[in-house]
Amino acid sequence: MIIRGNEPDQIRLIKRLYKPGNYFMQGNEAVAYGALFAGCRFYAGYPITPSSEIAETMARELPKLGGYYLQMEDEIGSIAAMVGASWTGFKVMTATAGPGFSLMQENLGYAVMTETPLVLVDVQRSGPSTGQATKGAQGDFFQARWGTHGDHPIVAVSPTSGQDAFWETIRAFNIAEKLRTPVVVLFDGVLAHTREQIKIPDVSEVEITYRKLPENEEEAKLPFGDPHGDGVPPMPLFGHGYFTHVTGSTHKETGLRDVYTPEVHDRLVRRIHRKIEKNREVYEKYEEHFTDDAEILVVSWGVTARPALGAVLRAREEGIKAGLFVPKTVHPFPAERMRELAKKARTILVAEMNLGQMIIEVERYVNDDVLLKGVNKIGGVPLTVEEILRKIRGVA
Repeated sequence: MIIRGNEPDQIRLIKRLYKPGNYFMQGNEAVAYGALFAGCRFYAGYPITPSSEIAETMARELPKLGGYYLQMEDEIGSIAAMVGASWTGFKVMTATAGPGFSLMQENLGYAVMTETPLVLVDVQRSGPSTGQATKGAQGDFFQARWGTHGDHPIVAVSPTSGQDAFWETIRAFNIAEKLRTPVVVLFDGVLAHTREQIKIPDVSEVEITYRKLPENEEEAKLPFGDPHGDGVPPMPLFGHGYFTHVTGSTHKETGLRDVYTPEVHDRLVRRIHRKIEKNREVYEKYEEHFTDDAEILVVSWGVTARPALGAVLRAREEGIKAGLFVPKTVHPFPAERMRELAKKARTILVAEMNLGQMIIEVERYVNDDVLLKGVNKIGGVPLTVEEILRKIRGVA
């Protein structure tokens, strides 16, 4: 079911409002429509370039579906409102950019600790600080992973096109609901403002996941337990007859605070990690092109994966055995597949719009006998096919 709504009625409404077909729209709009199809019915946000069109689209479309849009006073209030709405049963989302993402980090950690499903879209722009407010970048790779403090897991996905953004936003909601966890969508200002053809499917073609609810009173009394052995506790919703205690402090399986007992903290935090680590089949995703015989492997993500594929295609036309590996879930990183591919390649080039971030993650899985080099560019302008191709030729 869609919490706070009748699923058959919602499907009929979506069918009436959004006809299947090809549309010409921005990547930001594709994110918003993906969220609507996934069942998002609550959005709290604060406009910030280059993500503002997501908020604008949600403000216009959510009321048509019986949903709610809240214009908050800042990014801190935005993510706080999302946490509260999620605990009443809504599927929730916000969108921001680098400076706003920084402000959201504390409550992102709170969402991890309270196991609150939500989707946070970070439309990356040049930094640090205000940087180039209207330009795209890929500088938040490690901010998504380590932005909040403490030992915590996080799931982050990264689309490579506007069409991909539609489906990856839906997938982000499904992961959040399945694992009862916040999920970050690492988008960027280039794709966000690129207008291209987006195919909107019939809603019946969209696979949608819903959070696990308590099956009985005993499960409802353990909102942070593990009754099913997968590390993911059922979520008793506020306003549905349950007494539930939710705190960002260390807590027992009942939710009651206990910051003094080492075993309680150890058990809680290890379970939160375990539910992510042991459920890779829920979120792990990557794309490969010509990796079977690749001697030169290009690794890229997000917007840069598009010119990277163009460069690999051109290289193969010239007889160079190049391949491409694109993690679609960037955190947790697809470590095992990266390790397997690194054994076959003699050179790995990591292409990204920053001064070298994903390359640090790739380096963990590469043997010393493999040449590892970055292909980097900053300044708000994405890498081109020619720039990446020159690097491939240079190592060939």
